[in-house]
Amino acid sequence: MEVTLSADLQAKLTRVAHQRGVDAQTLAQEAIERFVDYDDWFVCEVEKGLAQIERGEILRHEDVGARLDCFATRSLWSPYAG
Repeated sequence: MEVTLSADLQAKLTRVAHQRGVDAQTLAQEAIERFVDYDDWFVCEVEKGLAQIERGEILRHEDVGARLDCFATRSLWSPYAG
């Protein structure tokens, strides 16, 4: 497979590859692999969410707000909060 890149993108790819100590081909393959893996994961998570909706496993807007408020309050008072 061949992929044609704009001159600008090719220059960026070459620069980043040089900074990482790899060739542009290796970096391009790694980037594409990461993108495809992320896209697979994302689609799977969306499908899980849609299945939850179909089963009626949803939170009302008010419930989400209450959970966020509770989380924020616990974080503010946590001895580990930054």
